Amino acid sequence: MADDTTADPLARYAHFEGLGIDMPEPGILRIVLDTPGKLNAVDATKHANLADVWQVVDRDPHTKVVVVHGANGAFSAGGDLGMIDNIIEDPAYRAESMREARDLVYNMINCSKPIVSGIEKVAVGAGLATALLADISVCGRSARIIDGHTKLGVAAGDHAVIIWPLLCGMAKAKYYLMTCEPMDGEEAERLGLVSMVVDDDQVIEKAFEVARRLAAGSQQAIRWTKLALNNWLLMAGPAFDASVALEMLGFSGADVKEGVAAIKEKRAPDFDS
Repeated sequence: MADDTTADPLARYAHFEGLGIDMPEPGILRIVLDTPGKLNAVDATKHANLADVWQVVDRDPHTKVVVVHGANGAFSAGGDLGMIDNIIEDPAYRAESMREARDLVYNMINCSKPIVSGIEKVAVGAGLATALLADISVCGRSARIIDGHTKLGVAAGDHAVIIWPLLCGMAKAKYYLMTCEPMDGEEAERLGLVSMVVDDDQVIEKAFEVARRLAAGSQQAIRWTKLALNNWLLMAGPAFDASVALEMLGFSGADVKEGVAAIKEKRAPDFDS
């Protein structure tokens, strides 16, 4: 099929609301999470678009590399509470969210173009999934990484089960995913959870430096290397699928309602289970 977006390479991305998408340099596409006043929390629209945008990127002849980061010096504070309320109350929406969660992970893994993330300040939930599923992650020293699923009252879903054990080992994955203890960028690099750590004010600059290097390389060799390496992730697909199903099962229970209430009331949760 002929490419009808030659005049405007970004036209194919016009419908992805909630994502700031531009091409600041030839071959380098930038995707920015931007939710003003909410630390770039992922609402329903962003969640759906984060799942779908990678298939468009994969077929985009103008893009060699993607840089993804948050607006205003933060990555993302995770799932918007309004979206979480909808998942709890509406079984049909819960099923759709489960599909989107799976698509976000598998579409990033299967996207042939290399993805570089710039992780600043806070990275939680669906935002954290995007940050850590990037092929190369550049993290600020004082960034705060938290997988907060069990604190919310649901199983660790999103991306965690498919990639944390591979990146930092099963013992550390179990500790951080079960306790929801936060870590900073230096600890994340020490554990192998991110590719590199830099000073906070150098994150985006370093991400683009890496992207330029990838854009200047052999695209066939780089993409096929990604394809081959990501077979390690795909072998964990059954474990990941189970984690997402168990997460969504948790959204039908009582614990998650207490977890949401505790967040809204800024207190520790008191789970019935």
